[in-house]
Amino acid sequence: MRIAIVDIGTNSTRLFVATVKDGRVTGQLARLTRVTRLGAGVDAHGELDPDAIARVLATLDDYQRIIEAHRAERRVAVLTSAVRDAANGTEFAAEVEARYGLEAKILDGEEEARLTFLGATSERDPDSGTTTLVTDIGGGSTELVIGQGREPRFHVSTQAGVVRQTERHLHHDPPLPHEMDRLAEDVRSIIAPAVPEDRRRVEHAIGVAGTPTSLAAIAQALDPYDPERVQGYILDRAECEQLRARLATMALVERRQVPGLHPDRAPTIVAGTLILLEILRLFELERIEVSEHDILRGAALRFASA
Repeated sequence: MRIAIVDIGTNSTRLFVATVKDGRVTGQLARLTRVTRLGAGVDAHGELDPDAIARVLATLDDYQRIIEAHRAERRVAVLTSAVRDAANGTEFAAEVEARYGLEAKILDGEEEARLTFLGATSERDPDSGTTTLVTDIGGGSTELVIGQGREPRFHVSTQAGVVRQTERHLHHDPPLPHEMDRLAEDVRSIIAPAVPEDRRRVEHAIGVAGTPTSLAAIAQALDPYDPERVQGYILDRAECEQLRARLATMALVERRQVPGLHPDRAPTIVAGTLILLEILRLFELERIEVSEHDILRGAALRFASA
């Protein structure tokens, strides 16, 4: 089956067009990302902003032409934290469905976690007994999923995200030290109680989506971005600390020039790096594997077989 997945997230709107056969992604036809910041202001006001909606719709106009060109047989939009948190989220999802002919699915935290874990582990041994943590640091939430093989056994969707925490705490450019401290404390207070002690024993960690992939690209000074060199890159905690220190002392205009970092991710990468470091500390991990395989791939596998 040829399937198109649109991931409408808090910080970005992404497109994945692929062929799926016998439970495997056999070909990638298109993969695009545009930072649209749909969740801007949702934490403070509880609704999707009209300007943010317009940015997403403009992006979907472009994506629709690509989907048509590839003649996708099934077309699904998955909508996550910002949409499920916003008072007008259901109305927005209905507009996406009516305007673009996409099956619009507002994912709850459990489904988002399952699809993320499926995507991240889809190329791994399904019989592996390694206890694996998959983390997806989004714009409005962070998903933490623990399992073995391709089956999650614990998941939690926390209200810590790069857009949400940036808006709450980072008000100077570059951020002030006390703002960084408050952001880290906030993230710690959100994530630590959400993961009981007996769930923290993991042997391997995989990080998906914008923060870890951006850090892997920055670490390698990839310009242009090269997904093949990002896939499987091992970020260790010391390297993350060095990147945090470097990025947090730069003004936004300087961060936009950093090789490997997409300019549109520059406003939120500091918060993302801090969230990732708090996750590594919580699980007592020294390193994390970076993966390009995320909820897009998981959704393609799930909905191609449904």
